[in-house]
Amino acid sequence: MTTAAIRWGIIGCGNVTEVKSGPGFSKTPNSALVAVMRRDGDKARDYAERHGVPRWYDDAAKLIADPEVNAVYVATPPSTHKQYALMSIAAGKPVYVEKPMAMDHAECEAIINAGRQANVPVFVAYYRRALPRFHKVRELIFGQRAIGTPRIVNTVLHEPHHPRYHDPKNLPWHVQPGISGGGVFMDIGCHTLDIIDWLFGPIVSVSGHASNQLGAYPPEDTVAMSFAFGNGMLGTGLWNFDSYKHHDQIEVVGDEGRIAFATFGNGPITVENARDSHEHHVENPLHIQQPLIETIVAELTGQKGASPSTAESGARTSWVMDQVLRDYRRETGQAVGG
Repeated sequence: MTTAAIRWGIIGCGNVTEVKSGPGFSKTPNSALVAVMRRDGDKARDYAERHGVPRWYDDAAKLIADPEVNAVYVATPPSTHKQYALMSIAAGKPVYVEKPMAMDHAECEAIINAGRQANVPVFVAYYRRALPRFHKVRELIFGQRAIGTPRIVNTVLHEPHHPRYHDPKNLPWHVQPGISGGGVFMDIGCHTLDIIDWLFGPIVSVSGHASNQLGAYPPEDTVAMSFAFGNGMLGTGLWNFDSYKHHDQIEVVGDEGRIAFATFGNGPITVENARDSHEHHVENPLHIQQPLIETIVAELTGQKGASPSTAESGARTSWVMDQVLRDYRRETGQAVGG
């Protein structure tokens, strides 16, 4: 039996938990991974044996009821985030939910309200908020004022069409709206929207368009938007998942220079101003969610406000995506949430 203060159970021990998140629960001080669950019991047992986890389940309710588990990580597709988050909250156990937080903003609000009423904290896996490379970006913009006062942010993500999306009878859940809430924009575009929220504050106004230009799957594959932050900054965003090559960039233009960096990967952070141009290189950790997990454990063990990724911040990103996808969902009959 572990003596760790925070003893995690994972609901949905799939690919994301193999390296990105799972090992971080045990490698974080005062934290341990004590149980995992997957509907396929054989796969749950295999995961537990390979990762040295003492117990496994094929029923989420049994994992949540496990007296050794006192915090729950929901790593299932978005269609079950609300269900498992509410079950965990009802059991009085803090919950860490994968991104996007839920199928839509209304589901996020239901989770937030339940957490508040039960006084149970909820966190969301927008882990870039805790990564050193994005803290470097923040320091360059606001600490060193390397670009002066930021005025505009432009985001772009182009990705080639993936071969796995060619079989309409065997589509990944990421592009099945009834499971994911949308397409690849929902799955990974949310990371960009969240990190600019963390850098510049909430987006308070947004308009845009979504379309399906390739026709390989039901949800959107192209999104364009413009938005305004509460501080008066303006921005644009483009996502294209049928491009000829990969291109990932967030560009922030200030009155004295610009800074450019990618949402994904370990690419350079480039700063240009009237004086010079230079690059900064900050590597991501192997277990990319571990820095955020460390902040969550710190908060759960008494350091109030330690985690930068809350239910409230996670819900804001879902609200932005809802505004852009609303017309497309209505026109195509792709109702989500519930």
